[in-house]
Amino acid sequence: MSVLSPKEVADLYRKRAENYDISASLYYLIGFRFHHYRALTIDSLDLRKGDTVVELGCGTGLNFPLLQEKIGDEGKIIGVDITDKMLEKARERVRKNNWNNVEFFHGDVAQYNIPDGVDAVFSTFALTLSPDYDMVIRNCSESLKKGGRIAILDFRMPEGYIRFLAPLMILLTKPFGVRKELRHRHPWESVEMYFQRSSLSEMYWGFVYLSVGIKD
Repeated sequence: MSVLSPKEVADLYRKRAENYDISASLYYLIGFRFHHYRALTIDSLDLRKGDTVVELGCGTGLNFPLLQEKIGDEGKIIGVDITDKMLEKARERVRKNNWNNVEFFHGDVAQYNIPDGVDAVFSTFALTLSPDYDMVIRNCSESLKKGGRIAILDFRMPEGYIRFLAPLMILLTKPFGVRKELRHRHPWESVEMYFQRSSLSEMYWGFVYLSVGIKD
């Protein structure tokens, strides 16, 4: 099965939007610490009160509560997503929490112009789905302020004997657009290329990585 096109990704997540939060949490049943990995990603951004942060593929806004704790009312969140129904859920979350510091962009992450001077950009389990991930990461490196950070949390094909579990992992994550062919996309290499300082860490036996870049 081939990699999904951006339109197919939007269609897939439109169908999953209503129950996305619950279905994603079910991965805890196989030891996949979904929310813990997200928290680690946000911690890696080293956010401060008043910072502006862009989330590429914000989905239903699951990360917004963690971001709000970091940046406060004086900060700003910009959520970008290709799926209208996912953004509806994110807007609903914003309304329920009375947050007045969240903006949205509905569209492909490759079409979004990141504002100059933002403090941080990140993506959790989303950017690898974009065929234009390299261009997006390059744009981030140009738009971030000096000292700004990028963080990408996503799936990858592990090294060594544990690869024998890859078919099972692909099957389990297929409902969220994961395909075997995505193994050829390496966003962490783009982070290493475009950022002067970078780090790479692995989780969940190497099936998940966190790539962080800092602009000098």
